[in-house]
Amino acid sequence: MLELKSLTKRYNSVTAVDGVDLTIELGEVYGYLGPNGSGKTTTVRMLTGLIEPSSGRIFYRGRDIRQDLIGYRRRLGYVPEEPLLYPYLTGLEYLQLVGRLRSIPQDLLDRKAGRFLDLFSLHGHRYSPISSYSKGMKQKVLIAAALLHDPDILIFDEPLSGLDVTSVLIFKHIVQSLAREGKIVLYSSHILEVVEKVCSKVIILYKGRVVANENVGRLRELMHSPSLEDVFSQLVLHEDTERVANEVVEAMKM
Repeated sequence: MLELKSLTKRYNSVTAVDGVDLTIELGEVYGYLGPNGSGKTTTVRMLTGLIEPSSGRIFYRGRDIRQDLIGYRRRLGYVPEEPLLYPYLTGLEYLQLVGRLRSIPQDLLDRKAGRFLDLFSLHGHRYSPISSYSKGMKQKVLIAAALLHDPDILIFDEPLSGLDVTSVLIFKHIVQSLAREGKIVLYSSHILEVVEKVCSKVIILYKGRVVANENVGRLRELMHSPSLEDVFSQLVLHEDTERVANEVVEAMKM
């Protein structure tokens, strides 16, 4: 079980995340939603130990992660929003680097790295520098690196960026398989259609505060809406989006 209790992050006078409470059980895929600036990425950075909360605590299996942050990170797989990779390494070299940092035995690492590159259709590019990869290929390397050490907790921050249709479908099945394996999965995204299909529960943030935290189906019932997109629109969108879109098109003609 992964628990966030009154998690808060302040930057001077700005509160980016304000008292978030969340519990993710084993085998659960939790969608983490919100518009830009809502505090999603800040929460993810606290969960991965990259930044410290101003107040509140994070528990894994009942223990504060700060008591053994290195041990907690060993159990963690993370796909960041931006594909920040070493451009002069090849895809194979990058996975080998990550595997060695994760203390995976060399023979096993060689087999797993090769298998992942094959499954993600990167085998033919395994000796090419990452600088020559497309955005989608870089994203596949990040996903492979996050899964390489068989982590117990997976945190995906906009993981579909740059992926083609086939890769998106594969990734959705990967997430569902991870849940069946009893993994804890936090899925932060703005692609509501995918979240609705792969997540059992969702939490919606607006200006750092939780405005909804519920089972996907139950949330639709409560909001009397047929889709998660409609629910999201009711909770956090305060603009007439169709009107704004029409005005953008009109501005093109000026």
